[in-house]
Amino acid sequence: MTRKILLVDDCLEDRAIYRRYLLQDKQHTYNILEAQTGEEGLQLCQQQFPDVILLDYLLPDMDGLEFLTHLNTQLGQTNLPVIMLTGQGNEQIAVQAMKKGAADYLVKSHTTTVSLSLTIQNVLEKTSLVGQLEESEGFFRATFNQAAVGIAHVGIDGQWLLVNQKLCSIVGYTHEELNRLTFQDLTHPNDLNSDLEYIRLLLTGEIQTYSIEKRYIRKDKTLIWINLTVSLVRKPSGEPKYFICVVQDISDRKQIEQRLQVAHDQLERRVSQRTAELEQAQTKLSHIINSAIAAIISFRVFANRDWEYEYFSTGCETIYGYTPQEFMADKHLWMSRVLPEDRKTVIIPLFEYFFAEGSTKIEYRFCHQDGSIRWIASTYTSRRDQVKDCWIITAVNTDISDALRQVAARLRKQAEQKIREQAALLDVASDAIFVRDLQHNIFFWNQGAERLYGWQSAEVLGKKANELFSEESFPQVGSAMKTLMDQGKWQGELEHTTKDGKKVIVQSRWTLVQDYTEQPKFILTVNSDITEKKQLEVQFYQAQRLESLGTLASGIAHDMNNILSPILTVAQLLPLKLPNLDDKNRQLLKILEDNSKRGAELVKQILSFARGAEGKRVPLQIKHLIKELERIVKSTFPKSIEICTKIPQSLSTVLADSTQIHQVLMNLCVNARDAMPQGGTITISAENFFVDQNYARMNLEAKIGNYVVITVSDTGCGIPKELSERIFEPFFTTKEPGKGTGLGLSTVIGIIKNHDGFINLYSQVGKGSRFKVFLPTSEQAVTQEDDHSQKPKGNGELILIVDDEASILEITKTSLEDYNYTTLIARDGVEAFSLYAQHQNEIRLVLMDIQMPWIDGLSAIRVLQQMNPSVKIIAVSGLASNRQLLEANGINVAEFLLKPYTLEELLDTIKYVLQR
Repeated sequence: MTRKILLVDDCLEDRAIYRRYLLQDKQHTYNILEAQTGEEGLQLCQQQFPDVILLDYLLPDMDGLEFLTHLNTQLGQTNLPVIMLTGQGNEQIAVQAMKKGAADYLVKSHTTTVSLSLTIQNVLEKTSLVGQLEESEGFFRATFNQAAVGIAHVGIDGQWLLVNQKLCSIVGYTHEELNRLTFQDLTHPNDLNSDLEYIRLLLTGEIQTYSIEKRYIRKDKTLIWINLTVSLVRKPSGEPKYFICVVQDISDRKQIEQRLQVAHDQLERRVSQRTAELEQAQTKLSHIINSAIAAIISFRVFANRDWEYEYFSTGCETIYGYTPQEFMADKHLWMSRVLPEDRKTVIIPLFEYFFAEGSTKIEYRFCHQDGSIRWIASTYTSRRDQVKDCWIITAVNTDISDALRQVAARLRKQAEQKIREQAALLDVASDAIFVRDLQHNIFFWNQGAERLYGWQSAEVLGKKANELFSEESFPQVGSAMKTLMDQGKWQGELEHTTKDGKKVIVQSRWTLVQDYTEQPKFILTVNSDITEKKQLEVQFYQAQRLESLGTLASGIAHDMNNILSPILTVAQLLPLKLPNLDDKNRQLLKILEDNSKRGAELVKQILSFARGAEGKRVPLQIKHLIKELERIVKSTFPKSIEICTKIPQSLSTVLADSTQIHQVLMNLCVNARDAMPQGGTITISAENFFVDQNYARMNLEAKIGNYVVITVSDTGCGIPKELSERIFEPFFTTKEPGKGTGLGLSTVIGIIKNHDGFINLYSQVGKGSRFKVFLPTSEQAVTQEDDHSQKPKGNGELILIVDDEASILEITKTSLEDYNYTTLIARDGVEAFSLYAQHQNEIRLVLMDIQMPWIDGLSAIRVLQQMNPSVKIIAVSGLASNRQLLEANGINVAEFLLKPYTLEELLDTIKYVLQR
């Protein structure tokens, strides 16, 4: 084996001598490296550490001791394979070198080939031994420190000498803290004496080792259980040196053992207790079996479902009424006495259990010899007989009739108690709940029924429900009973009469209650009062019908406006165009104008019903209006009709159009007059009224808040119920032909709805009618309107007229030109865009019809406003609702003119817009 030798010496001759000595060694082979300085030698060591270093003590850059220091730092160890070479045999240098880690030293003058070779071999052996020792110590330290159990060396006096990390973790102390303590300090006082006794036996040599379980006290004062194994290490002389202790934490195991012990103790107690109970039960069962009467039957069953009896016990006579001899003599006797329904549903299916082997239990009814019906409980056990190819059946039969009767009595009492408890709960329910038998006799009546019908429970118990409610006169009751008996339940609507004669409509739900034999016995009835709901439904359907009629009427009104507008304008314009007309022709034109205005008023009434007429609303004091109405009615109605008014002083203000409200009240008074051809009394009253949540819920169109209620009542003929739902429809009238248009009340309801109000009618045939008009109040002060009525002329301004009706275009053009305006006409939106683009700078105003084909007025207005944002536009329409349509679409126009309009209204509106 070739050894690597490093020569570190600044003397070339000395290096040559050592090289020669090494090469003369025939027993060993060396790879020789050389270095002149200490720094050079350290660099060679960093590259590849040699097996032996021959180091001169005196070097140019450092001495040998400094070299050893650097080398020790580089290797991290003190045992170095270095032979120190000195020129003189200075023992002090040799000692310092050995302390620094040198393995040996030689004096240069005394060095020979043999001494050098021997010294090198000694150093190699020493280095190898030291390496093995360090490796062994490393293994020991790793094992000691990384062990999964606590390991310690303990002195003879109990002092902790050496401990590993695991032991520190177990007891909660650090190494330094444990080294200041003894094992006696950690041992629980109750466990110390036994531990000391074992130590005495070790020291005397009576035992070599011992292992015990004991408790340690941790640093945090908690107790832990450990398993301690102790051995004694002696000196070569046999004298005790120290103890080796292995400590294992067994606290978790101890806790589990303790829990297992507790569970074991509990289990033993439970077993003992259960054994005693079983013995007691066994004793009791033996007593019952010995004293009980049972019928035991044994028989064989074959694959073809035939059978033959083998044995009947003497108990059969008591249970069945027949002797064992009678059963054995007649094979079919037992089967024939089982009730037919049980024979089919219970006994016959038993064969499948017999063939499957095992056991089963059944209950059936048997006709005893004395004619009584007995309930029998039987337990059958089946096993296969392979020899005879059949099944051996053993049946134990007991009479449970008395037990069932006791159970039934107990259940009946429980049911009665439960019914009483449920009855208390049912009294809380708002629905009317009652129970009757199949003959309709009432035997339960809850408090909800008392509240709905007015009869107390004591008044109705035992009485027949169908007579109490007069149900027998209703044809659906018969079909309801049939459905109830067929399906077990029925529900529908019924009209009942209460104690005070009031008619109520109920949503009735009937449920058929059966007894324990599944036979019908009672009828449970739950009735919910839906009278109010049905009234609201009537109001809703009426509102829907009026809305549909309103939609139809608005379309008719629009077309009528387009027809009447040119007629009215021409009738007003011709006298101006033809000043020389004679009086007869002027009278004809006057008739034409008056009738056109009447037609326009008729259209307004239709629109009032359909959409609500537009008018100027101001704060209005109703009492002034009623006083004015009173004067008119008293002066115009027949003397046979008396007029009475009731008006409080503190009447609230409403926001309304006085003309329209006047029209409403006048229409109601006229209808009241016509209902009293022989005379009577009309009463007009007003009052403040607050509509609360309950009142609003009962009236579809009402909202919570303050109202002024105007009541117009008469003592006339009254209105039948079937007609009261139609009186607000347009063109509906009960008057003779020619005496009514049928628009009076439709106009009334249209105006009131437009004012966010509503109307209620109360009428009784032969006693009269009462109309109640509800108008929401306003906090604004009463103001006066200014009067603006002039016929201004223009100054030649150019006006663009846009309408799809040729007659309206022509008459409007003529009228404006007669009053000093110039005009352009367009028959649709496209033509209007073209004319406006050509004459934008000259056109001062645009009259735009809203309802046109192809491009409607809304779209046309948007386009014109895009062409010129400051364009002045008057929107024209036969529907008042188009004003809201403009606002809803965010379209701003200068004014809105409702067809048909008079010449004065047209001229005033144009003048107002141009001057603004």
